[in-house]
Amino acid sequence: MTATSITSSQPVAATGVTVPGARRFLLWTGIVVLLIWVIVPIYFVALGAFGGRLGVFRWPKSIWPADLSFAPMMQFLSIEGVFSALINSLIAAGLTVAFSVLLGAPAGYALARYAFRGQNAFRLMVLLTRAFPLAILALPLTVSFIRLGLYDTPFGVSLIHTVLALPFAVLVTQSLFMGIPREYEEAAWVFGCTRFQAFMKVVLPLALPGLAATAIFAFVISWNEVFAASILTVRERTLTAYLLKVLSESPLHYRFAGGFILIIPSVLFIFAVRRYLFAVWGIASK
Repeated sequence: MTATSITSSQPVAATGVTVPGARRFLLWTGIVVLLIWVIVPIYFVALGAFGGRLGVFRWPKSIWPADLSFAPMMQFLSIEGVFSALINSLIAAGLTVAFSVLLGAPAGYALARYAFRGQNAFRLMVLLTRAFPLAILALPLTVSFIRLGLYDTPFGVSLIHTVLALPFAVLVTQSLFMGIPREYEEAAWVFGCTRFQAFMKVVLPLALPGLAATAIFAFVISWNEVFAASILTVRERTLTAYLLKVLSESPLHYRFAGGFILIIPSVLFIFAVRRYLFAVWGIASK
C-alpha cells in the first residue's frame, strides 16, 4: 500500500509543478508576442519618419541607425497647413472626449439606476444610431451644418465624432454604474449628502477607470476619423483629412512622418489616463 500510494502521488506532484510553469510560459509568450505586434510597426514608422528617404529604403533595418535626425520631421511640420491641422485635430478630439463623457455618463447612470417606461427602447435607439452609414448622411449633414454656421469648424467635426462615440460611452458607463452597489449612495444619503454630492464623492471616484476607458475610445475615434472630417471641412481640416489630401503625392518618408504624428497623440493620451484604465483590472499604478 505504501508503494502504491507513493506511485499514485507522483503524477499529482508532477502536475502541480509543470502546469503552473506551462501557464506562466504561455502568459509571458503571449505578452511578448503582443508587444512585438504593437511596437514593431510603430518602430518601423519611426525609422521612416526620422530616417528620411534613406531610412525608408535602407535594408536590412538596423536597431538604431546612425543617421536618425529630427530634420525630416521638422521639414514635414514646416509644410504649410500641417501645424494648423494638428491643432484642429486636438481641438476636435478634446471636444469629442468632453461631450462623450458629459453626455454618455448621465445617460448610462440613468439606465443603471432608474427603471422607466421605454428603457429598453431607449437602449436600442442608442445602438441604432450606428446602424446608418455616415456616407448616407453626408449630404444632409453638410447642408444642415452650412445653415447652422458649423461647416468648416472643429466644433462641427467634434459633434459628428461625438455621435460616433456616444453609443459606446452610454453602454459602457451603464455597465460601469451597474457594477457600483446602490448601497454606497444610500449610505451617503444617510450621512446627509444630497444625490449630487453622493454621486460626486462616492460614485464618481469609483467610476473613473471606466470613464477613462470611455475617454480613450472617444479620443481615438475622433483622432483617426477621416470621412466626416473630409466632408465637413475645407480650410480648417483636421490632420487626417489634411494628410489624405496632401500626402497622396508626397515622398514616402513624409507619409511615414504623417503616420508617426497620427500615432503619438493617441499613445500619449493612453499613458496619461493609464492609472485609471489599469484600475479596471485592479492593477495599482502611480
